[in-house]
Amino acid sequence: MSRPRGATGLAGRLFVAQLLVVGAGGLTLWLVALAVGPVIFHDHLHRAAVTVPAQTSRHVEEAFQSASAISISVAVLASLGAALGVSAYVTRRIAGPVVRLAAAARDVAAGHYAVRVPTPALGGEFASLTGSFNAMAARLETVEATRRRLLADLAHEIRTPVATLDAYLEGLEDGVVTVDADTVAVLRGQTARLTRLTEDITAVSRADEHQLDLNPHPVAASQLIGAAVAAAADRYQAKGVRLSADAADGLPPVRVDEDRIAQVLGNLLDNALRHTPAGGRVSVAAARAEGAIVITVADTGEGIAAEHLPHVFERFYRADAARDRAHGGSGIGLAIVRALVDAHGGTTSASSGGPGQGTTVTVTLPTP
Repeated sequence: MSRPRGATGLAGRLFVAQLLVVGAGGLTLWLVALAVGPVIFHDHLHRAAVTVPAQTSRHVEEAFQSASAISISVAVLASLGAALGVSAYVTRRIAGPVVRLAAAARDVAAGHYAVRVPTPALGGEFASLTGSFNAMAARLETVEATRRRLLADLAHEIRTPVATLDAYLEGLEDGVVTVDADTVAVLRGQTARLTRLTEDITAVSRADEHQLDLNPHPVAASQLIGAAVAAAADRYQAKGVRLSADAADGLPPVRVDEDRIAQVLGNLLDNALRHTPAGGRVSVAAARAEGAIVITVADTGEGIAAEHLPHVFERFYRADAARDRAHGGSGIGLAIVRALVDAHGGTTSASSGGPGQGTTVTVTLPTP
């Protein structure tokens, strides 16, 4: 964005403003000195009771006025020059960071989110302003990177079932594939995958935009855990993974939407099952914390490397894209978890000792 024609820059306006202040001060000094100085001098001569000829007195007063005018004029000009120099320096010091910030803002508006502004040594206000701008630019850069990755992953997620459906339809047209139970199962599986993907995206988007219809009421943590474990028991048994639950005694209830928290725990249990091999264990526990109930889902599965932990709740994020797609996950289940927990005023976090060391996901829900 270019500056409008005829517009004066901040540096020019600051300099002109300071020039007007200095000029007004110098002119006032000069006029007051000329008006007051001779009167005071004449009064001092009168008090001295020295009798001098009128012509001499007039000459002395004229000499004083002339000397005063010249000395004051020189002093005003000298001070004006010094003030102009200081004003120019101060103007550059103040206007420089503002100009750089404006240029950086134009770059961000143009989509260049990697721009950053150095912190000027002009006090806490400027430091806070540049710090906030840099944080905003960093956040926008992260959002843009996530958006691009989301679009790429979403295209991949859609491409796979669509390609499968297209191949089967082409086979049906050519007579290579027959409509039997296996074919119908494959086609239904791919359409179900597309349906699940659209539902997941809708759920996390509605949660992010605070458009969820929540019906909170007091529920015991043990009841939430028990229902989630019961719902997942058959899947765990089929894979050969042991599932256990443990809720501490005397826990206060949490005020939540039971169906939404059931979705949270269901997603966590499905994610743990997906990454835990046969013979492994997954445990769900609930404990009291200060003003909250902490629910943990811990597995003995594949674990997560430290550099991936901060991103596991982002949409479509995968520590190993090929591995997770092979497991059938959409990469959005944990994003739904965080969005739903945030909607309840809670927090989520993940920890792991590293690859092969299992993963623990923690959900903290406030108590009434």
